[in-house]
Amino acid sequence: MSTLEKHVDVGVPLDRAWDSLHRLEDYPRFVEGVRGARTEAGDRARLDVETGGGAREVEAEVADRTGEHVMEWQTTGAPDLAGSFTLQPIDKNHTRVQARVEYDPGTVRDAFGGPKGFAQANAIERLVGSDLEHFKEFVERRR
Repeated sequence: MSTLEKHVDVGVPLDRAWDSLHRLEDYPRFVEGVRGARTEAGDRARLDVETGGGAREVEAEVADRTGEHVMEWQTTGAPDLAGSFTLQPIDKNHTRVQARVEYDPGTVRDAFGGPKGFAQANAIERLVGSDLEHFKEFVERRR
């Protein structure tokens, strides 16, 4: 498994960032490739994702450690992915959003298409960084 960690500092209070992160229906506005997202019973989330090989549904179990402001997720089928979002207050109006993604490069390539090896790792890193920047723009515009 490979692990990727990226962060972005957003100009909103921790509670606002936390609430925005939990509105799955807004994910298509800041997560590239997500065309639809919804919460389902039993702390499950379903994402409709457009990939290089077409469209697919991805289901994940989501668990919160609310007191620590950590949202953990794990896909329940293919592709096998896991990760977390950790929010840390910088001050009363700024929050650091840390994303962590654990993935098997071969599994991701098979599920979503794309390059192999080092090029794929760079593509995933750019994608996660871009999604975090889009989250920043989205949450800061919602003032």
